[in-house]
Amino acid sequence: MKLANNLQSGNVIMLENEPVVVIKAQINKSGRNQAVVKVKAKNLLTNRVSELIFKSDEKLEGVMLDKKECKYSYFSPPNHVFVDSDFNEYEIDAESISDLEKYLVSEMEDVCEVTFFEGRSISVVLPKTIIREVEYTEPVTRGDTSGKITKAAILKETKHELQVSAFVEIGDKIEIDTETGEFKRRCT
Repeated sequence: MKLANNLQSGNVIMLENEPVVVIKAQINKSGRNQAVVKVKAKNLLTNRVSELIFKSDEKLEGVMLDKKECKYSYFSPPNHVFVDSDFNEYEIDAESISDLEKYLVSEMEDVCEVTFFEGRSISVVLPKTIIREVEYTEPVTRGDTSGKITKAAILKETKHELQVSAFVEIGDKIEIDTETGEFKRRCT
């Protein structure tokens, strides 16, 4: 069983006896009411995309699926192609992993976990931490030193923009948490 507030992109759950892959999950907390998790999910049997709402403490049935370690190779529209250590290629629909595209770089060395359902590759989980190079960020403004200072940075190759600490400069390599999408630290 998996709690709804632990859902993330790429997770597969059983819903009405059909496997569903999570495309996007977002926790919404409101004043007095219980937090809810809004999920955009795709039915693996019908390829129908739907939006679902779960209570944050609701238990969902996970699916026992085959998993294999692979590396991301390239994008062949409309699929992303992953390769295992035996050079077998597995294609995954780009829409089902759209949240992860901002971290995918051709021929990347990060080992991913590809999930299979009835012999078909259906989702992927990236490593918790990945390292990417900053292509562009603004210089720090003098006097901007109170509190936790962040600024926008654009990653090389994917052009994804995220907030980084003020001391990060162009060309720096940074660690990113793939679950939260947040900057962790600058690599040395």
